[in-house]
Amino acid sequence: MTISRRKFLQGSALTLGAVALANTAGSLETAFGASQGDAGRKAKVYFTKDLSVEGLRKVYTQVRQNMTGKIAVKLHTGEPNGPYIIPQAWVKAFMPEVPGGTIVECNVLYSSPRQTTEGHRKTLETNGWTFSPVDIMDADGDVNLPVVGGKWFNEVAFGKNILNYDSMLVLTHFKGHTMGGFGGSLKNIAIGCASGRRGKEQLHREGSQVWSGGPNFMERMVEGGKAVTDHFGPRIAYINVLRSMSVDCDCVGTSAAPPTAPDIGILASTDILAIDQASVDMVYALPDAQKRDMVERIESRSGLRQLTYMKELAMGANAYEIVPVS
Repeated sequence: MTISRRKFLQGSALTLGAVALANTAGSLETAFGASQGDAGRKAKVYFTKDLSVEGLRKVYTQVRQNMTGKIAVKLHTGEPNGPYIIPQAWVKAFMPEVPGGTIVECNVLYSSPRQTTEGHRKTLETNGWTFSPVDIMDADGDVNLPVVGGKWFNEVAFGKNILNYDSMLVLTHFKGHTMGGFGGSLKNIAIGCASGRRGKEQLHREGSQVWSGGPNFMERMVEGGKAVTDHFGPRIAYINVLRSMSVDCDCVGTSAAPPTAPDIGILASTDILAIDQASVDMVYALPDAQKRDMVERIESRSGLRQLTYMKELAMGANAYEIVPVS
């Protein structure tokens, strides 16, 4: 299923008036005050332009109400010396805001030191993730989580230590992605929590091809994400950091393309579709020269299918209200 930018904007939470206002007035809070995607409920998406530890604290305060017990903090810790990940210093200063929180990751499928737990731990040291324990959730195997209502899967394999947590905070560096078009909260939990040996291959494989992309890959990724959101129920929240938005994923490491889109801010929500929808909308609302590379990456990979399929699976609302946080 290929979706054009025009059709996407017509059916999404972004109005053409909002695009024009964002481009001319430069006020994202005003432009995205209320989206028009659905006649039904509108999810709240909290926004700050404050790209700092304090900005993280501000938005997390708005979405932490159901974060209880042991909390998995899922973020992308990056390939060796990866330049565009969320700064370690931010996360170090932020973690005390998440009592009972543990950074979690899983091993990877592609060729990387992070394919093995030993290599992954060495990469964590290289990248400065030494201030807090990091749970590589598939270090000792995986567990199948059910996919309710999926057309590709009945279940997907995730790092088995996911069962050790009561809640999850999805802390995402929003950026482009080589296969997914963009990497937001959905990609962070679907691919990021899938086990390296089984789950990631399940999501990437179509027939005999392991690295099959396109709209079918988006759908498989969404189904993986649904397994995680269903598992945690209301005890999951999302933060997207729209900063250093290369067209490449953090998994590309030092070879990632330099960002051509400007930094925007930090979004937070308890609705996974709303936060990824709002993040994409804010990119699309940028002036043409600033958004061109990101939009090309998203559309050339059928990345917008992530959003439409999340809506089809009733994973959230694509209509949202931006709530400025100062």
